Amino acid sequence: MTSPRRIWLAVAVSSLGWGTSGVMTRVALDEQIRPYAIAAVRAGLAAVLIVVWAWARRRRPSFDGVTWRVGLVMGVSNLAIPLVAGNVALQYAGAGFVGVLAALIGLFTAALAHVMLPDEPMRLGKVGGLTIALVGVVVLFLSGDSGLGEGGRPLVAGTVAIFGYLSIAVGSVYAKKHAGRYAPIDVSLVQFVAGAIMVLVATIAVEGAPRVSTVLGGTALVYMALMSTVIPFLVYYWLLRHVTVVYAAIIGYLVPLVAVVVGIVALGEELQPGIVVGGALILAGVVVTDRVEQRIVPQGQAAESPAVTPLNGD
Repeated sequence: MTSPRRIWLAVAVSSLGWGTSGVMTRVALDEQIRPYAIAAVRAGLAAVLIVVWAWARRRRPSFDGVTWRVGLVMGVSNLAIPLVAGNVALQYAGAGFVGVLAALIGLFTAALAHVMLPDEPMRLGKVGGLTIALVGVVVLFLSGDSGLGEGGRPLVAGTVAIFGYLSIAVGSVYAKKHAGRYAPIDVSLVQFVAGAIMVLVATIAVEGAPRVSTVLGGTALVYMALMSTVIPFLVYYWLLRHVTVVYAAIIGYLVPLVAVVVGIVALGEELQPGIVVGGALILAGVVVTDRVEQRIVPQGQAAESPAVTPLNGD
Protein backbone atom coordinates (compact mmCIF):
# COMPACT_ATOMS: atom_id res chain seq x y z
CA MET A 1 0.00 0.00 0.00
CA THR A 2 1.29 3.46 -0.89
CA SER A 3 1.15 6.10 1.84
CA PRO A 4 -0.98 9.24 1.37
CA ARG A 5 2.17 11.29 2.00
CA ARG A 6 3.94 9.81 -1.04
CA ILE A 7 0.85 10.35 -3.18
CA TRP A 8 0.52 13.99 -2.19
CA LEU A 9 4.25 14.52 -2.67
CA ALA A 10 3.86 13.20 -6.21
CA VAL A 11 0.88 15.51 -6.77
CA ALA A 12 2.86 18.49 -5.43
CA VAL A 13 5.92 17.79 -7.60
CA SER A 14 3.87 17.46 -10.79
CA SER A 15 1.75 20.52 -9.96
CA LEU A 16 4.81 22.67 -9.33
CA GLY A 17 6.52 21.51 -12.51
CA TRP A 18 3.54 22.00 -14.79
CA GLY A 19 2.35 25.12 -12.95
CA THR A 20 5.60 26.97 -13.60
CA SER A 21 5.69 25.90 -17.23
CA GLY A 22 3.45 28.75 -18.41
CA VAL A 23 5.56 31.39 -16.70
CA MET A 24 8.79 30.00 -18.17
CA THR A 25 7.15 29.86 -21.59
CA ARG A 26 6.28 33.55 -21.26
CA VAL A 27 9.93 34.22 -20.41
CA ALA A 28 11.01 32.37 -23.57
CA LEU A 29 8.46 34.27 -25.68
CA ASP A 30 9.75 37.56 -24.27
CA GLU A 31 13.23 36.46 -25.40
CA GLN A 32 11.89 36.32 -28.98
CA ILE A 33 11.79 32.54 -29.19
CA ARG A 34 8.86 31.54 -31.36
CA PRO A 35 6.05 29.28 -30.05
CA TYR A 36 6.79 26.18 -32.13
CA ALA A 37 10.50 26.56 -31.50
CA ILE A 38 9.89 26.58 -27.74
CA ALA A 39 7.91 23.36 -28.02
CA ALA A 40 10.50 21.71 -30.27
CA VAL A 41 13.54 22.57 -28.14
CA ARG A 42 11.74 21.68 -24.91
CA ALA A 43 10.61 18.31 -26.27
CA GLY A 44 14.02 17.61 -27.79
CA LEU A 45 15.87 18.39 -24.56
CA ALA A 46 13.40 16.23 -22.62
CA ALA A 47 14.07 13.34 -25.00
CA VAL A 48 17.83 13.71 -24.53
CA LEU A 49 17.49 13.92 -20.75
CA ILE A 50 15.34 10.78 -20.47
CA VAL A 51 17.71 8.82 -22.74
CA VAL A 52 20.72 9.92 -20.68
CA TRP A 53 18.86 9.06 -17.47
CA ALA A 54 18.07 5.55 -18.70
CA TRP A 55 21.65 5.05 -19.91
CA ALA A 56 23.15 6.31 -16.62
CA ARG A 57 21.09 3.79 -14.69
CA ARG A 58 22.35 1.07 -17.04
CA ARG A 59 18.83 -0.17 -17.38
CA ARG A 60 17.70 -2.17 -20.38
CA PRO A 61 14.34 -0.76 -21.55
CA SER A 62 11.45 -3.12 -22.27
CA PHE A 63 9.69 -1.92 -25.41
CA ASP A 64 6.75 -4.27 -25.70
CA GLY A 65 3.53 -3.56 -27.59
CA VAL A 66 1.78 -1.81 -24.71
CA THR A 67 4.76 0.45 -24.03
CA TRP A 68 4.94 1.47 -27.68
CA ARG A 69 1.21 2.16 -27.93
CA VAL A 70 0.95 4.15 -24.71
CA GLY A 71 4.17 6.02 -25.45
CA LEU A 72 3.10 7.01 -28.95
CA VAL A 73 -0.38 8.07 -27.82
CA MET A 74 1.10 10.14 -25.00
CA GLY A 75 3.70 11.60 -27.37
CA VAL A 76 0.89 13.02 -29.49
CA SER A 77 -1.82 13.77 -26.90
CA ASN A 78 0.20 14.79 -23.84
CA LEU A 79 3.34 16.27 -25.37
CA ALA A 80 3.16 17.45 -28.99
CA ILE A 81 -0.37 18.91 -29.01
CA PRO A 82 -0.34 20.50 -25.51
CA LEU A 83 3.13 22.03 -25.96
CA VAL A 84 2.21 23.76 -29.19
CA ALA A 85 -1.30 24.72 -28.05
CA GLY A 86 -0.06 26.10 -24.73
CA ASN A 87 2.70 28.16 -26.32
CA VAL A 88 0.32 29.65 -28.87
CA ALA A 89 -2.25 30.45 -26.14
CA LEU A 90 0.36 32.29 -24.08
CA GLN A 91 0.85 34.76 -26.93
CA TYR A 92 -2.71 36.02 -26.32
CA ALA A 93 -3.13 35.77 -22.55
CA GLY A 94 -1.24 35.72 -19.30
CA ALA A 95 0.13 32.66 -17.57
CA GLY A 96 -2.51 33.05 -14.85
CA PHE A 97 -5.43 32.90 -17.28
CA VAL A 98 -4.07 29.95 -19.25
CA GLY A 99 -3.10 28.23 -16.01
CA VAL A 100 -6.58 28.56 -14.50
CA LEU A 101 -8.05 26.88 -17.55
CA ALA A 102 -5.91 23.84 -16.74
CA ALA A 103 -8.63 22.97 -14.24
CA LEU A 104 -10.65 21.78 -17.24
CA ILE A 105 -8.29 18.81 -17.52
CA GLY A 106 -10.00 17.29 -14.50
CA LEU A 107 -13.46 17.87 -15.92
CA PHE A 108 -12.58 16.33 -19.28
CA THR A 109 -10.77 13.44 -17.61
CA ALA A 110 -13.74 12.58 -15.38
CA ALA A 111 -16.12 12.54 -18.35
CA LEU A 112 -13.82 10.37 -20.48
CA ALA A 113 -13.10 8.03 -17.57
CA HIS A 114 -16.83 7.45 -17.16
CA VAL A 115 -16.99 6.23 -20.76
CA MET A 116 -13.66 4.40 -21.05
CA LEU A 117 -12.96 3.05 -17.55
CA PRO A 118 -15.62 0.76 -15.97
CA ASP A 119 -14.18 1.26 -12.48
CA GLU A 120 -14.47 5.06 -12.58
CA PRO A 121 -18.15 5.93 -13.21
CA MET A 122 -19.55 9.45 -12.97
CA ARG A 123 -21.48 9.87 -9.72
CA LEU A 124 -23.95 12.51 -8.52
CA GLY A 125 -21.51 14.19 -6.12
CA LYS A 126 -18.84 14.27 -8.77
CA VAL A 127 -21.24 15.84 -11.27
CA GLY A 128 -22.04 18.56 -8.71
CA GLY A 129 -18.40 19.36 -8.18
CA LEU A 130 -17.66 19.45 -11.89
CA THR A 131 -20.67 21.70 -12.50
CA ILE A 132 -19.42 24.24 -9.96
CA ALA A 133 -16.03 24.22 -11.65
CA LEU A 134 -17.64 24.72 -15.07
CA VAL A 135 -19.48 27.77 -13.76
CA GLY A 136 -16.10 29.11 -12.70
CA VAL A 137 -14.75 28.67 -16.21
CA VAL A 138 -17.79 30.46 -17.67
CA VAL A 139 -17.24 33.38 -15.28
CA LEU A 140 -13.61 33.47 -16.31
CA PHE A 141 -14.52 33.74 -19.98
CA LEU A 142 -17.35 36.26 -19.56
CA SER A 143 -15.14 38.55 -17.50
CA GLY A 144 -12.79 39.09 -20.44
CA ASP A 145 -9.84 39.19 -18.09
CA SER A 146 -6.67 37.80 -19.57
CA GLY A 147 -3.87 38.66 -17.19
CA LEU A 148 -2.51 41.06 -19.80
CA GLY A 149 -4.88 43.97 -19.29
CA GLU A 150 -6.22 45.41 -22.55
CA GLY A 151 -3.64 43.64 -24.69
CA GLY A 152 -5.01 40.13 -24.20
CA ARG A 153 -7.31 38.05 -26.39
CA PRO A 154 -8.79 35.58 -23.89
CA LEU A 155 -11.25 33.96 -26.31
CA VAL A 156 -8.48 32.98 -28.73
CA ALA A 157 -6.17 31.89 -25.92
CA GLY A 158 -8.93 29.93 -24.20
CA THR A 159 -10.00 28.07 -27.32
CA VAL A 160 -6.46 26.98 -28.15
CA ALA A 161 -5.64 26.08 -24.54
CA ILE A 162 -8.84 24.05 -24.10
CA PHE A 163 -8.01 22.00 -27.19
CA GLY A 164 -4.65 21.17 -25.65
CA TYR A 165 -6.20 20.28 -22.29
CA LEU A 166 -8.78 18.01 -23.90
CA SER A 167 -5.93 16.22 -25.62
CA ILE A 168 -4.23 15.72 -22.24
CA ALA A 169 -7.39 14.18 -20.81
CA VAL A 170 -7.63 11.70 -23.68
CA GLY A 171 -4.03 10.58 -23.23
CA SER A 172 -4.32 10.36 -19.44
CA VAL A 173 -7.34 8.09 -19.56
CA TYR A 174 -5.65 5.90 -22.17
CA ALA A 175 -2.51 5.64 -20.03
CA LYS A 176 -4.61 4.80 -16.97
CA LYS A 177 -6.44 2.09 -18.89
CA HIS A 178 -3.12 0.28 -19.36
CA ALA A 179 -1.54 1.22 -16.00
CA GLY A 180 0.39 -1.64 -14.46
CA ARG A 181 1.50 -3.00 -17.83
CA TYR A 182 4.39 -0.63 -18.49
CA ALA A 183 7.29 0.96 -16.62
CA PRO A 184 7.14 4.79 -16.35
CA ILE A 185 10.64 5.35 -17.67
CA ASP A 186 10.10 3.06 -20.68
CA VAL A 187 6.87 4.71 -21.79
CA SER A 188 8.48 8.13 -21.16
CA LEU A 189 11.33 7.23 -23.50
CA VAL A 190 8.90 6.46 -26.31
CA GLN A 191 6.73 9.48 -25.51
CA PHE A 192 9.50 12.06 -25.43
CA VAL A 193 11.44 10.80 -28.45
CA ALA A 194 8.31 10.38 -30.60
CA GLY A 195 6.83 13.68 -29.39
CA ALA A 196 10.06 15.55 -30.02
CA ILE A 197 10.24 14.27 -33.58
CA MET A 198 6.63 15.27 -34.29
CA VAL A 199 7.04 18.74 -32.80
CA LEU A 200 10.32 19.32 -34.65
CA VAL A 201 8.73 18.41 -37.99
CA ALA A 202 5.81 20.76 -37.31
CA THR A 203 8.19 23.53 -36.22
CA ILE A 204 10.31 23.33 -39.35
CA ALA A 205 7.16 23.32 -41.50
CA VAL A 206 5.65 26.38 -39.79
CA GLU A 207 8.57 28.47 -38.50
CA GLY A 208 11.73 26.96 -39.91
CA ALA A 209 14.64 25.69 -37.82
CA PRO A 210 14.36 26.51 -34.09
CA ARG A 211 16.62 29.32 -32.87
CA VAL A 212 17.61 30.28 -29.34
CA SER A 213 19.78 33.41 -29.18
CA THR A 214 19.85 34.37 -25.49
CA VAL A 215 21.12 32.73 -22.31
CA LEU A 216 17.91 33.54 -20.44
CA GLY A 217 15.79 31.95 -23.16
CA GLY A 218 17.98 28.84 -23.19
CA THR A 219 17.83 28.58 -19.40
CA ALA A 220 14.03 28.76 -19.49
CA LEU A 221 13.93 25.93 -22.04
CA VAL A 222 16.27 23.72 -20.01
CA TYR A 223 14.12 24.32 -16.93
CA MET A 224 10.96 23.37 -18.83
CA ALA A 225 12.54 20.24 -20.27
CA LEU A 226 13.63 18.91 -16.88
CA MET A 227 11.30 20.39 -14.27
CA SER A 228 8.15 20.81 -16.38
CA THR A 229 8.42 17.74 -18.62
CA VAL A 230 10.66 14.83 -17.60
CA ILE A 231 10.18 14.82 -13.84
CA PRO A 232 6.41 15.58 -13.76
CA PHE A 233 5.65 12.90 -16.34
CA LEU A 234 7.69 10.22 -14.57
CA VAL A 235 5.94 11.08 -11.32
CA TYR A 236 2.53 11.17 -13.02
CA TYR A 237 2.93 7.71 -14.53
CA TRP A 238 3.84 6.42 -11.08
CA LEU A 239 0.79 8.15 -9.64
CA LEU A 240 -1.52 6.47 -12.16
CA ARG A 241 -0.47 3.11 -10.68
CA HIS A 242 -1.87 4.02 -7.27
CA VAL A 243 -4.93 6.25 -7.64
CA THR A 244 -7.86 6.73 -10.02
CA VAL A 245 -7.24 8.86 -13.08
CA VAL A 246 -9.75 11.45 -11.80
CA TYR A 247 -7.90 11.65 -8.50
CA ALA A 248 -4.60 12.09 -10.37
CA ALA A 249 -6.27 14.86 -12.38
CA ILE A 250 -6.37 16.97 -9.20
CA ILE A 251 -2.97 18.13 -10.46
CA GLY A 252 -4.86 20.07 -13.12
CA TYR A 253 -6.62 21.97 -10.34
CA LEU A 254 -3.44 22.83 -8.44
CA VAL A 255 -1.62 24.01 -11.57
CA PRO A 256 -3.74 27.22 -11.73
CA LEU A 257 -2.74 28.20 -8.21
CA VAL A 258 0.92 27.78 -9.03
CA ALA A 259 0.58 29.57 -12.37
CA VAL A 260 -1.34 32.53 -10.95
CA VAL A 261 0.97 33.04 -7.96
CA VAL A 262 4.18 32.70 -9.98
CA GLY A 263 2.77 34.83 -12.80
CA ILE A 264 1.97 37.64 -10.39
CA VAL A 265 5.23 37.41 -8.46
CA ALA A 266 7.66 36.76 -11.34
CA LEU A 267 6.02 38.52 -14.28
CA GLY A 268 4.06 41.28 -12.59
CA GLU A 269 0.77 40.09 -14.08
CA GLU A 270 -2.42 41.68 -12.76
CA LEU A 271 -4.63 39.76 -10.36
CA GLN A 272 -7.87 40.78 -12.01
CA PRO A 273 -11.39 40.10 -10.62
CA GLY A 274 -12.34 37.57 -13.29
CA ILE A 275 -9.37 35.36 -12.44
CA VAL A 276 -10.14 35.56 -8.71
CA VAL A 277 -13.86 34.75 -8.97
CA GLY A 278 -13.51 32.16 -11.73
CA GLY A 279 -10.55 30.52 -10.03
CA ALA A 280 -12.36 30.40 -6.68
CA LEU A 281 -15.39 28.66 -8.22
CA ILE A 282 -13.17 26.19 -10.07
CA LEU A 283 -11.32 25.31 -6.88
CA ALA A 284 -14.61 24.98 -4.97
CA GLY A 285 -15.70 22.43 -7.54
CA VAL A 286 -12.38 20.69 -7.12
CA VAL A 287 -12.87 20.31 -3.36
CA VAL A 288 -16.31 18.75 -3.83
CA THR A 289 -15.06 16.38 -6.52
CA ASP A 290 -12.03 15.41 -4.48
CA ARG A 291 -14.15 14.60 -1.41
CA VAL A 292 -16.37 12.34 -3.50
CA GLU A 293 -13.32 10.55 -4.92
CA GLN A 294 -11.91 9.96 -1.44
CA ARG A 295 -15.18 8.44 -0.23
CA ILE A 296 -15.38 6.13 -3.24
CA VAL A 297 -11.78 4.94 -3.22
CA PRO A 298 -9.55 5.29 -0.13
CA GLN A 299 -6.52 7.41 -0.86
CA GLY A 300 -3.45 5.37 -1.63
CA GLN A 301 -5.41 2.22 -2.42
CA ALA A 302 -7.17 3.11 -5.64
CA ALA A 303 -6.37 1.27 -8.80
CA GLU A 304 -3.19 -0.19 -7.36
CA SER A 305 -1.78 -2.90 -9.54
CA PRO A 306 -0.63 -6.24 -8.10
CA ALA A 307 2.73 -5.63 -9.75
CA VAL A 308 3.55 -2.03 -8.99
CA THR A 309 6.98 -0.83 -10.09
CA PRO A 310 8.98 1.93 -8.43
CA LEU A 311 9.16 5.37 -10.00
CA ASN A 312 12.34 4.56 -11.91
CA GLY A 313 10.74 1.53 -13.49
CA ASP A 314 13.26 -1.00 -12.08
